[in-house]
Amino acid sequence: MADVVLQETTEKMRKAVAHARGEFANIRTGRAAPALVEKIVVDYYGSEVPLQQLAGFQVPEARQLLITPYDKGAIGAIEKAIQSSDLGLTPSNDGVNIRLTFPPLTQERRKELVKVVKHMAEEGKVAIRNLRRAARHELEGLEKDGELSGDELARAEKELDKITHAHEAEIDKALEAKEHELLED
Repeated sequence: MADVVLQETTEKMRKAVAHARGEFANIRTGRAAPALVEKIVVDYYGSEVPLQQLAGFQVPEARQLLITPYDKGAIGAIEKAIQSSDLGLTPSNDGVNIRLTFPPLTQERRKELVKVVKHMAEEGKVAIRNLRRAARHELEGLEKDGELSGDELARAEKELDKITHAHEAEIDKALEAKEHELLED
């Protein structure tokens, strides 16, 4: 029974790490990346649709993103959505494609982004710790119900701590990589 709790908790922690990495991907590094715009919501013929469903993405150069709408009639709506987003980029279109050029980040802005990423990492770690706490309560409940002995509970809690530390280390590793990416010129 304890193994089931540990497996479920491990899976939930894995998802928390993946979520944190996904959040990191949305932080602009001065390089063009489709992840920065694919979640932007576009008003497409009266429906709110994520950009990734309306267009394909290419990165012809390190600081340029090429967006090719599947429907040429959506170019205006896509441009409008990008301009109203918080990216601070001005799209240019040639009637077929939309180009986004990413200016280099200033050192001050890079440091601000590092703080934002550190905050996201801490949120990820808090989510992992909350999952550990919930699993502990579940394990203690199993002990009270007589389904686990004291020794089994102690072993399961040690295993839970190992799992928790491993997932926190994954977030730290992803944070370190993102920090390095943000601070390099």
